[in-house]
Amino acid sequence: MSIDPAAHRVPRALPVSARDRDLADRAAELDPAPRPGAHKVVVLALEGVYPFELGIPHRVLGSADGRYEVLSASVDGRPVRTDADLTVTPGHGPEVLAEADTVIIPPYGISPASAAAPDPQALTALSRVRPGTRLVSICTGAFLLAAAGLLDGRRATTHWELTDIFQELFPRVELDAGVLFVDHGDVLTSAGAASGVDICLHLVRQDHGSEVANQVARRCVVPPYREGGQAQYIERPLPPVSGTGTGPTRDWALQRLELPLSLEELAAHAAMSTRTFARRFRQETGLSPGRWLTQQRLRRARHLLESSDLPVDRVAHEVGFATATSLRRHLAAETGVAPSAYRRTFRVSDPAAGHVR
Repeated sequence: MSIDPAAHRVPRALPVSARDRDLADRAAELDPAPRPGAHKVVVLALEGVYPFELGIPHRVLGSADGRYEVLSASVDGRPVRTDADLTVTPGHGPEVLAEADTVIIPPYGISPASAAAPDPQALTALSRVRPGTRLVSICTGAFLLAAAGLLDGRRATTHWELTDIFQELFPRVELDAGVLFVDHGDVLTSAGAASGVDICLHLVRQDHGSEVANQVARRCVVPPYREGGQAQYIERPLPPVSGTGTGPTRDWALQRLELPLSLEELAAHAAMSTRTFARRFRQETGLSPGRWLTQQRLRRARHLLESSDLPVDRVAHEVGFATATSLRRHLAAETGVAPSAYRRTFRVSDPAAGHVR
């Protein structure tokens, strides 16, 4: 039986071209190795962790030219089930928490029961953290910090949809649902989802200045700083309109928001005295008639800013604000941003125009 030597010849390695070397160098620049003495960040992945937010610290802090060493850990060194159909295997167990300069708690799925009594292993893992270590939570990660008593007497935030249950469980925490993050220096909390990017960029800005943070933001293709807080993302649904009480008058007013509706006009439509109407109105909506009208005018204004090209002064007129200045003042008080900034954030592009955002 003859054997063809060529069939068993080991292929020679192809020469590395200058283009290949350039691509390798560029890839290394995007994900450089940590520098000697780099700030050590440990991301603690809990059961039910959200994969998107789990990856934010490494993506953002890992883009700071090796200034951070970002590691992941689980409470027991074992794989962690995420809230998606996948399981992740952190590179470390809880012992690495004792070496961290910063510990980040990304969000994880919670229920009323687990929010009130988190996994004892998670609390034990958190107890390994050295005094003076900076603690950061994203979204529901604040529930673990609060359960450990680390937010008592402090201002903090979490996802706006969870504010009611958070306040009920942790009354000693001063919850602010209108901001993207709160920085106490040694403890930082952020709102939900993409606010994890905001708080990680804030860490870079605090540690290394705006120039480095802006460079990281460009690499991550995100704005270096978002105007306003999470208040601009909160949905404010209308209270149900009933067939009795002030419900029909609220429905009537919604059809006439562009008009300067007075308390007397509203009370007359409801066939009540102004005092009775104001009392009934507050009982049914939790707001005064004037405050309710302002909220509905802002709700209509936000819709027009998102869906139309109307100038700001025309939007103000359409929803019943006397001037564009009045609209700007009320919108800034509610969302923290001016009408132009709100429109840039939420503008609905025309598909026919070929705009992609």
